[in-house]
Amino acid sequence: MKKSIANARWEKGLKDGSGKLTTRNGSLDASYSFATRFEEGKAGTTPEELIGAAHAGCYSMFLSALLGNKNLTPDYIQTEARVYLGEKDGAPLITKIELTTEAQVPDLSEEEFQQLVQQAKEGCPVSKALSAVPEITVQATLKG
Repeated sequence: MKKSIANARWEKGLKDGSGKLTTRNGSLDASYSFATRFEEGKAGTTPEELIGAAHAGCYSMFLSALLGNKNLTPDYIQTEARVYLGEKDGAPLITKIELTTEAQVPDLSEEEFQQLVQQAKEGCPVSKALSAVPEITVQATLKG
């Protein structure tokens, strides 16, 4: 079983503190704070941004695998994830994730593409892990 390890360190209070997010393999070393999470235009990342990156990456790979099962190879798959942090009962909550994907896949019909898009949304491991999110949508464009 593959194991991935990430760490978070937070110092001080919620609003005046800051933190660092890292991965054991060193591919991520990012700062975050209350301001980066709840205010626009602040330098740093957010847990939701990282969830979005993980979801977009997993979704793209899973869609590629589904295409491969049909002996199709995409020229590219580009996915953006928009993760919405709202509130429920006075507490922060991820309320919605919108996936927008574009792919160029020779010899694939629009109908078959849209079926695979939905299968990827339901089957990618990160989508499954995020099943508590009230709404996950996907909008997909097949480029000719």
